[in-house]
Amino acid sequence: MAGAVHIPWYATGFRGDKLEAAVTEFAAVSLRYGATAYSVYRGRDDRYKILQVVEFENKADWEAYWNGPEAIRFRTTSSSWYQVPVVYAWQDVVSKGAMTPLAEDDAA
Repeated sequence: MAGAVHIPWYATGFRGDKLEAAVTEFAAVSLRYGATAYSVYRGRDDRYKILQVVEFENKADWEAYWNGPEAIRFRTTSSSWYQVPVVYAWQDVVSKGAMTPLAEDDAA
């Protein structure tokens, strides 16, 4: 069953911007492992709070991404930029929707 993994990152003092950039780069790598989508969110009330969401068709692809060499390198090089433990959660996707903007030709 398709799922979305929520990974809550929490930056250490004054490292929110560095962590945001690193997580954004790391999230894009998920597409090479079969992810269908990814998002990175940063809190407005708490600028140290970053949420990475990655969607996969199956959990095996997620595990390959999370345990792959890019993930190990990311966690090693940025380990002082976030608080541990990082506890991710696999969520089954049970419903999904989106709005798509109209093209200019369709709006007329």
